[in-house]
Amino acid sequence: MPFERACALADVPLDEGLAVDIGAYTLVIARNGDEAFALQDLCSHAAVALSEGEVSDCQIECWLHGSRFDLRTGKPTGLPATEPVATFAVEVRDTDVYVDITTTLNGVTPS
Repeated sequence: MPFERACALADVPLDEGLAVDIGAYTLVIARNGDEAFALQDLCSHAAVALSEGEVSDCQIECWLHGSRFDLRTGKPTGLPATEPVATFAVEVRDTDVYVDITTTLNGVTPS
């Protein structure tokens, strides 16, 4: 899998996401402890940036209507969203976060 550098792990706050552009996609990189996750930076309910929301308990919350998504699966864990967001494979190498955008982990096609 072709992983591309997304950002430094230290640049990703523990309580919010970081928007990064890789290829044709804007992703949100989020952390749960030292583990990093990559999701499409677009709420499936209202099409707004998830990177502007808060991160806690391995979830990211959309700032507009409060939809929550599991960082590991992209599945909604709080309404009003009912559809998952695309998730991508992540590797943390030394101090950097790398993402593979060629295939989603959960089968959701990015929009």
